[in-house]
Amino acid sequence: MNRIILAIGVSSLCLPLLAADPAPKSATPSSTTPAATPAATPRPQVPPPTVADFHYGPHPKQVLDFYKAPSDKPTPLVFYIHGGGWVHGEKQPVAVANYLKNGISVVSIQYRFTTDAVAEGQWPPVEWPLHDAARALQTVRSKAREWNIDKTRIGATGGSAGACSSLWLDFHDDMADPKSSDPIAHESTRLTCAAVNVPQTTLDPQQMKEWTPNSKYGGHAFGFPSFAEFLAGRDKVMPWIKEYSPYEHVSSDDPPIYMSFPTAPALGQDQKDPTHTANFGVKLQEHCKEKGVSCELVYPGAPDVKHPKIEDFLIEMLKK
Repeated sequence: MNRIILAIGVSSLCLPLLAADPAPKSATPSSTTPAATPAATPRPQVPPPTVADFHYGPHPKQVLDFYKAPSDKPTPLVFYIHGGGWVHGEKQPVAVANYLKNGISVVSIQYRFTTDAVAEGQWPPVEWPLHDAARALQTVRSKAREWNIDKTRIGATGGSAGACSSLWLDFHDDMADPKSSDPIAHESTRLTCAAVNVPQTTLDPQQMKEWTPNSKYGGHAFGFPSFAEFLAGRDKVMPWIKEYSPYEHVSSDDPPIYMSFPTAPALGQDQKDPTHTANFGVKLQEHCKEKGVSCELVYPGAPDVKHPKIEDFLIEMLKK
């Protein structure tokens, strides 16, 4: 939760990057940049939302669905952020019925993509999907009384890019602005916990390369069309990396996290799927332990597994 103050203005940081490495101006992502979330088992049938396509911002993609758990008392909430490399995907929570059965309401958000940001000249592109997640969370808290939500018990979840967004929220300083004229901006962005599947835990290309030599993800988040150009231009965008990489924000007062991966780690070795390797999890867990943050890591053969599934962790944490 380390507070980052960017000393370099946006315009001065963007211009050298654009001059040396022009970013694509269309909404079509490069085939070498964001990878899709890994294939998953078929999704269970999702009940209809209590509130559908609720706008938390003016853009058509700034919408969320709310699923209300029946309860006389305010309920905890699972806050779901879909994956898709921040370039595609739709709001589709996967375990709504199970959470509702356990007295936990659910929100699933849609958000603006990095390609939308590039098309509008927004730098860095990753700011839009991450800030949308924060704004959606604040909006949900502003509806706590109306939707019968306990705003002190909210856990984030998601896969791949949605997992990265969830961890960013979990570790980041509170983005509430009590001086704002907008009452929604007064709401906290802090979480009770986060439980995620195959997250990218860093957006620093040098760290990725050290952990997994055949890494290829993340350049699109900062306007680079390839990982090689991202690595070469790393120094130009370090202030952005420090602001938007989850790893950079871990501190001792952060909420607990849970990460799940389908394959075992192999640090320093090429991976079949370097974008979703458990190497990301091992290195973040090491960092969390150094900072005193609770971090449960699950993969085949992992030690000290207490919760076999993401929903097991979320239900226990949110029902305390």
